[in-house]
Amino acid sequence: MHDVMAGHVERGELPGLVTLVSRRGEVHVDAIGTKAAGGGGPMRRDTLFRITSMTKPITAVAAMILVEECRLRLDEPVDRLLPELADREVLKRLDGPLDDTVPAKRPITVRDLLTFRMGFGIIMEPSSSYPIQQAMNALQLGIGPPMPATPHAPNEWLRRFATLPLMHQPGEKWMYDTGAQVLGVLIARASGQPLETFLRERIFEPLGMKDTAFSVPESKLERLASCYRFNPETSALELQDGAADGQWSRPPAFPSGSSGLVSTVDDYLAFGQMLLNGGRLGRERILSRPTVELMTTDHVTPAQKAVSSFAPGFWDDSGWGFGVSMVTRRDDVSMVPGRFGWAGGFGTMWFSDPREALVGILMTQRLVYPGTSGAIVDFGNLVYQAIDD
Repeated sequence: MHDVMAGHVERGELPGLVTLVSRRGEVHVDAIGTKAAGGGGPMRRDTLFRITSMTKPITAVAAMILVEECRLRLDEPVDRLLPELADREVLKRLDGPLDDTVPAKRPITVRDLLTFRMGFGIIMEPSSSYPIQQAMNALQLGIGPPMPATPHAPNEWLRRFATLPLMHQPGEKWMYDTGAQVLGVLIARASGQPLETFLRERIFEPLGMKDTAFSVPESKLERLASCYRFNPETSALELQDGAADGQWSRPPAFPSGSSGLVSTVDDYLAFGQMLLNGGRLGRERILSRPTVELMTTDHVTPAQKAVSSFAPGFWDDSGWGFGVSMVTRRDDVSMVPGRFGWAGGFGTMWFSDPREALVGILMTQRLVYPGTSGAIVDFGNLVYQAIDD
């Protein structure tokens, strides 16, 4: 694994990376390269990374804590706590004008947010000219990669979002991302605490995730890796977000439950191991085992997958639960049915595999698109080829 992953750094594809593999109490960590292109100090085990969409599983766990405490119910409308989203209108056509709508057939539920079936999300088709997309951008809702972050506090964000119609009927199809943003606002209102406070008190502190947060304090900025995008025309890495003066160097106006967190490999190992253990880590219980089993079950029906677009071939071997994806069909070395996890668009990935008692984590800071990094694909294969029993 070291030799292959080091090759990605030596070829200039990545400034550096950290890998972690944990199996049955045996943990291997490897830090390769530097925190920034051309220097910035060596990558270390405690380097901080923007984990972007690996925030989604954490937000889902927070919501399920509230479900277990009966402060939220999976199939209740969100209108009770998010009255802004009552009486939704739905576009007749995705590319149609914003006032060409029909009433929603039913309210949005908590389950819809967790399973990304609320009827709103990122449009995967190669078009930015739809009126709904233009309106999203004009309202600065920050839907998609968190660059730049939305400048609105949660209540104002939701007020602006509520001025838009849904793209599809609730429950009709899977659409990525926005459900987790709305879920973050719902968690704050249901708990009576800011999202970052609830996550810290109920997940991060019990699990010892001391470096996971929505921003990096000045005392830790030297540990934050710089983030890059790959220019396919020049084959060069171009700075996307720096460390000392970057977006994560200050608390955000909108702590995004979709993509806002920074973390380390050891912090995320604690989270991934907790889920692998059925909701426990040591003496700390975050969720019950049945709740974790529900979260890691495929909830998207074949009919919904047939009309839901994402990465090419995604639905061939994968499903979606509550904030996580799971493998549903074995078609590659690392695609073990029952394995669950998720990745981040800035070059991070995590999976937990109950069958192999395994947690794998890769963290780097290069945008996956455009120009998908082969390091992510290689990492999965390298983890599973190492199994020798």
